[in-house]
Amino acid sequence: MNIMYKFAGAMLCIAGAIIISLLVACNDTKPSHTETVDWLYLRPAQFRERVNKMPVAYLPLGTLEWHGEHLPLGSDALQPLELFREIATEIGGVVLPPLFLGPDTVLYENGEMYQGMEIVSEDGKGNPLPLQKLDGSAYWQPEPLFVQTIGQILFNLQRMGIRLLVAHGHGPSTVAVLKNSNEWERQYGVRIIHLWQNNDSDTIPDGLGFQVDHAATNETSIVWRYYPQYVDISVLPADPQEWPIGVGGRDPRVHASQEHGKAITEFNKARVINMIEQFMSGN
Repeated sequence: MNIMYKFAGAMLCIAGAIIISLLVACNDTKPSHTETVDWLYLRPAQFRERVNKMPVAYLPLGTLEWHGEHLPLGSDALQPLELFREIATEIGGVVLPPLFLGPDTVLYENGEMYQGMEIVSEDGKGNPLPLQKLDGSAYWQPEPLFVQTIGQILFNLQRMGIRLLVAHGHGPSTVAVLKNSNEWERQYGVRIIHLWQNNDSDTIPDGLGFQVDHAATNETSIVWRYYPQYVDISVLPADPQEWPIGVGGRDPRVHASQEHGKAITEFNKARVINMIEQFMSGN
C-alpha cells in the first residue's frame, strides 16, 4: 500500500510539473508588444528607457460604434492600436490606451438623439435609410469637449518628454485633430501626425489608405488582418442587392480580405516609420 501511495504521489508531482510547464509555455506565447510598448503595462524604468530612446506616443482614436453586423464595435480603436503596436515594437515609443469617445454628426428627432451612421446610412444606391438606433453605438462626445480632452492629453505628454504624437482612428475624431494640430503644436511643443495624407509628398496609392471607409472593404480588411476571430462576413446579407446597414464604401462581401488588410497595414507602417525618422532627424 505504501508503494502505491508513493507511486500516486510521484505521478501527481509529475502531472503538476507538466501543468506548470504548459502554463509557462502558454504565457511565453503572449504577444510581447502588449508588455513592452503599451503605456499601461510599462514599469517606470521601462517607460524611461523607451521614451529616452524614442520620445514618440501613439494614440488610437477609437469609438464604441456599429461597424456593420460583421465587425466588432471597437473597430475604430482596434485598427490603429495594432498598427501602432507594430510600429512601436519596430522603431520605439509608447502606445497610449485607445479613446472610446469622439465627435460625430448628431440629430435630435421626437425626443431621441441619433449619431453618426444612425443618420447617414444608405441603401448602397445613394438613398438614405430611415433614422435608427444601431446596437452598440455609445461613443458621442461634443467636439469642444473632445478637443479639450486631446489638449489635456498633450499637456501631460509634453510633461513626460514626448515630442511627437501619432494620432489616428475614427474619422470625425481624426478630422478634429487635423483642425487643431497647428494650435496644439504651438501651445504644447508636441508635433502631431496622422495616417491620412500629411503633405503633398506623402503619396498614398489607391486602396492603401488607412481607415478611409466605414466598415467596408478597407476597414473590414484591416480588422480581418489583425483580429480574424472577431470578423464574420457570413452574417452579412447573402443577396448582393441588399446593402449591409451602416457600411459605407466598396462592398466588403466582394473585396475585403486578410491579404488586402496586410497590404494596407504594411504600407502604412512603412509610411509612419519614415515620417517618424524624418522628424527625429530634423528634416
